[in-house]
This record gives sequence, C-alpha cells and structure tokens, in this order.
Amino acid sequence: MEARKFYYPNTEPLGEAEMRVVSLGTGTPNFRHSQASASWLVELGNGDKFLFDVGTGSLANLAALEIPYTYLDKVFISHLHVDHIGDLDALFVGGWVSNRTVPLQVWGPSGLEPEYGTAAAMDGLQKMLAWDVAGRRGNMPSAGGHLKVTEFDYSKTQVVYDNNGVVIRSWPAIHGIDGSVSYSVEWNGLKFVYSGDTNPNKWFVENAKEADLVIHECYLTVQQFIDIKNYDPERARLVATVVHTPPDACGKLFSAIEPRHAIAYHTFADFDIAPDTIAAIRMTYDGPLTLAQDMLVWNISVESVTVREVIGSGNPLPVAPPTPAGPPDPSERTELSDWLNAGRLDLGQE
Repeated sequence: MEARKFYYPNTEPLGEAEMRVVSLGTGTPNFRHSQASASWLVELGNGDKFLFDVGTGSLANLAALEIPYTYLDKVFISHLHVDHIGDLDALFVGGWVSNRTVPLQVWGPSGLEPEYGTAAAMDGLQKMLAWDVAGRRGNMPSAGGHLKVTEFDYSKTQVVYDNNGVVIRSWPAIHGIDGSVSYSVEWNGLKFVYSGDTNPNKWFVENAKEADLVIHECYLTVQQFIDIKNYDPERARLVATVVHTPPDACGKLFSAIEPRHAIAYHTFADFDIAPDTIAAIRMTYDGPLTLAQDMLVWNISVESVTVREVIGSGNPLPVAPPTPAGPPDPSERTELSDWLNAGRLDLGQE
C-alpha cells in the first residue's frame, strides 16, 4: 500500500506507543501569512498533549486541528521573545471562550532578575487582560479562566515535568540575554528534543543524544541577513553567529547528535531561499532532515519516523469539551454600573 502523503486531523487515531509532532509555527519574528512564529504540538499515545511555545500567528494553525482546548492546557515556553509567546494571550482567553474547562498551565524559565522571568511575564499578561477576564467571569464556567504558572531555574539541567510516564527536561540555551532554555520529552522509549532559540552550546549536545526527533533553530547565513533582511554586516554577523545558529553550524550539531530525524526551523521556507539553507546544512550533515514549514506532521514510533502535510480546517468552529463544564458562578460576575445599564434601548429582543 502506498504511504499516505497527507494527515487529516481527527481521522487517524494515534497508536498507543506512538508520538505525533505538528509544526504550528516555524518562522521568525517577521510576520507573514506563510509562516507563523514558533510553536510545536507534541501528542502522545497515552492521550497527553503539550505545546512548546505559542508564537505570533500560530494559534490559527492550532485551531485548524480542531482539538478540544481542554486537552491543550499545558504550554512550555523556551523564552520570552514575542515570536515565542505572541499568541499566548489568545490561547489563554480564546481557549477559554472556545470551551476549555480547565486552567491553562504554563511552564517557563526564570531570568537573571525576577522581572525577566516567566512568572513576572504571566503576571503582566493577566494584568493586561484584567478587563477581558473580569467581563467573562460569572458568565462562563470559571475554571478555564485561570492561569497556573510554574517558573523554574533556567540555569540548571533538570526535570520540570514528571507525570503519567512523561518526563520533560530543560537545560540552558544561549540566546539574547540569560533566561532561555531547551527541552526534551521522554516517553515510552521515545525522545523529542526542541531547542527553542539558541547559539550552539554544550548542554544541547549532551541532552539531545539518542533522540528520535530533534528540532533545532537554523536562521540565515550572514550573507542572507545582509541580502534578505537588509542588515548591515556587523549586525548580520552578530545575529547570525552569536544570537542564533547559522545553517552550517546547525548541520554540525545534527552530525554530533545523530538523531533519527532532524528538523531545522526558524528561517524562511520560501522556494528561493530554502535550497541555499538546505545546501548549507548538507555541507556538514547527511542524515534524515526536514527544513520546517508550517503544518507538517511527524509520526514517531520505534519502527519509523514519517513526515506528511497536515490538511486542517480553514474554518474551524469551537469544539465541544470532553466533559461538560459546570455552570458559571454568578458571584464572580462584574456587573455593569447602573448609569450604563440605564442607557440600554429596548428593541424587544429576547
């Protein structure tokens, strides 16, 4: 039988011993229709689902999968750049509006100072959304309107999640300022690794060994930064080789790690740019490779790693929660002021 080239969500049950990874955002801080910013969904055969980053524009791709938001309640943030958390506000409130019946849980790194950590960022997020959330409490089931935050020490290699047979580890990444991390997911003999954004570093090579699927950032070459993004040479050199990982270095990392399958992301997947990026990676790596684009899916089992294109819904509607939520609690309601209520027009609507 010929292998299927496409994946249609909700038509293909995940095997009990299988892992599925979907690219929801593979691009950069530059906003584009063709590529959302960084976000990855990991689904496991035991039913668990995890989001790694929720970058700007990625939530539309997540919605296209038509998964109940109650199952999408665990987010692991690699760092606090907007292209990695830009849609987190929409997931928090929009997921609640779309029938999430449990709090949204967010894990993320500390910073060199408290104000640069995940806890401070999520506190600021909730303050920004105070009006929005207050207007919904008491009119919607309350549990989905809560945010639970777990901040951990960015400087340590450590287990940050251990539940239901799933172990998630983090370790330091080198990107911008202190406070970036990379992650691995280990479950049922399978291992997924996600770099976030980082310059090549020793911790990644140590922790990504024996991985089935490794996702590592691979930005532009110095010359591409000059030609494509109009950077001056010094800025191009800094961003390409100090803040990020250029393609040839990405290839060297893959060669050192030797994953079953490697994915390079955080670049432009355009038809006239991608070939040069792939060629630069191939100078130093000859193993299985995908240059990421949005809405691809990798199925990982002990026997194989396959990659296909996702055919999701262009017009998704809210999906029913797996179990009904309780009724809203009227005591949580923020009422309109009397003078504002007095301004209503009675048009006989029911």
